[in-house]
Amino acid sequence: MNAQQPTPMPFGKYKSFFDRIQLDMRDRTWPDKRLEKAPRWLSTDLRDGNQALIDPMTPERKRRMFDLLIKLGFKEIEVGFPAASQQDFDFVRQIIEQDAIPDDVRISVLTQAREDLIERTAESLVGSNKATIHLYNAAAPVFRKVVFGFDGDGRDQTRDIAVRGTQAVMKHAESLLGDVDFGYQYSPEIFVDTEPDFALDMVSSVLDMWQPSAGRETVVNLPATVERGTPNTYADQIEWFGRNMPYREHVALSLHPHNDRGTGVAAAELAMMAGADRIEGCLFGNGERTGNLDLVTVALNLYTQGVDPQLDFSDIDEVIHTVEYCNQIDVHERHPYGGDLVFTSFSGSHQDAINKAFADREARAKEAGVPTDLMEWDMPYLPVDPKDLGRSYEAVIRVNSQSGKGGVTYLLKSEYGLDMPRRMQVEFSKVVQKHTEAGGEVSAPALWSFFSDEYLPSDEPTDAWGRFRILGMRTESHSGEGDAGKNTERLEIDMRVDGQERTFEGRGTGPVNALVNILNENFDLDIRLQDYTEHAIGSGADTQAAAYVELAVGDRVLWGVGINPNITRASLKAIISAVNRALRDQA
Repeated sequence: MNAQQPTPMPFGKYKSFFDRIQLDMRDRTWPDKRLEKAPRWLSTDLRDGNQALIDPMTPERKRRMFDLLIKLGFKEIEVGFPAASQQDFDFVRQIIEQDAIPDDVRISVLTQAREDLIERTAESLVGSNKATIHLYNAAAPVFRKVVFGFDGDGRDQTRDIAVRGTQAVMKHAESLLGDVDFGYQYSPEIFVDTEPDFALDMVSSVLDMWQPSAGRETVVNLPATVERGTPNTYADQIEWFGRNMPYREHVALSLHPHNDRGTGVAAAELAMMAGADRIEGCLFGNGERTGNLDLVTVALNLYTQGVDPQLDFSDIDEVIHTVEYCNQIDVHERHPYGGDLVFTSFSGSHQDAINKAFADREARAKEAGVPTDLMEWDMPYLPVDPKDLGRSYEAVIRVNSQSGKGGVTYLLKSEYGLDMPRRMQVEFSKVVQKHTEAGGEVSAPALWSFFSDEYLPSDEPTDAWGRFRILGMRTESHSGEGDAGKNTERLEIDMRVDGQERTFEGRGTGPVNALVNILNENFDLDIRLQDYTEHAIGSGADTQAAAYVELAVGDRVLWGVGINPNITRASLKAIISAVNRALRDQA
């Protein structure tokens, strides 16, 4: 039973998209298509993105953004609206005159369908190598009738604007851009709200004027200027248009989705399945209102499906820092792929799953004899390997009051090389939770501090951590038979005990057993070794040994840790760590 109640909001004032646009697409084919290659990408960060900023980019910030787009691999960049401002005109001239545009990159500039603006736009491109003039005019009914006040349905006047604008582009391109590899792009603005038959009529008239042919760069761009319908409706419009548009084999069908309904990425992906060749958008979706299409998300969505996006986001943090500087807008910490927290798990169950999967991946890579980084990526809660985007694994798991042993274990292993035994993981996670009960996140350095305070006395003589401190030791092995052979290791150990330096001697089957015997015999303790494990930290000359012991001290069972370049000393320090913890808690 649905207990939801009717909203008091006046939803009846809104008209369904299906009532606005009549389109019979019962024979649609896009649901059966797959995304198997990257589209042609065009970044409009410097035009559409820039015009949406509270503080438009300075020339220096524009150049930073342009250089970033080149570095990322964009081959088509809309660099401005040169007839709209002197600053945009000057920027286009600057990158041309400074030879900043690689030979394989095509720049694009936008203009309205007025001849004086078109001439000024063409002037900005003189001396360029590859350039496109992008002309647009609004086509939707509300613009024809209300904004422009055309008579009747306004179709004739609107079509005439588009055709005369195309004529003007051809005229001034011929007179000013004779040596330029020149292209033309036309957008029926507000395409998604325009009657499909009229949008097709307008574009057909424009293409008849332009005469697309092989090698003649031609783009028809179909913008969701304001996202109105569900993503499937945009895909239907694109498939219908592509089927019926003339000169299809010589025209790149382009998308320009906005994100008003929060589904711009989905709309773009479905429209690509519907036959689009090219996509326009901005890095991280900057743009008017809720933004343009987010090109980073679309590209990396392809990447996670094993498709080469033909853009390089291997240093995502550099991209973020540059975009934030140029736009003066922060990238949200939950933004797909780029946000500070998108590869982070706080939940204990999530952390445990990730920790186990990383360990399994390493084991499988070792067994297969291949580098771990090249293993197929199949990880819980992580759709992409953070390392592929230049992120370390430090941020994959963060610890707070909800975290469990998986998160604690992962951070200590990945950042400090500690591979705690499973029962010790449970013990230490409880220590961490005590520190996080007040709320907040625990960083890897803070976690190390908790671990050190709990298990690792420093080597400073002024450190008052625990009753016992090892100062020095000497071992001697003896051979023996029968019962005498049970105690074949002699240990002489110098310790500070309750602030006093003393030397003790004991025997055992090994140094660890000998120290346990010394403590039991001299201090009336009941210590029993339950478990012992060790591993190396680091490699080469900097290698250290980490030893973990589980002791029963009286009726308590707890762990101790020792870290030292010498494995014997690390083991003895682990015994002292556990005993000191037990006696501290009894005090």
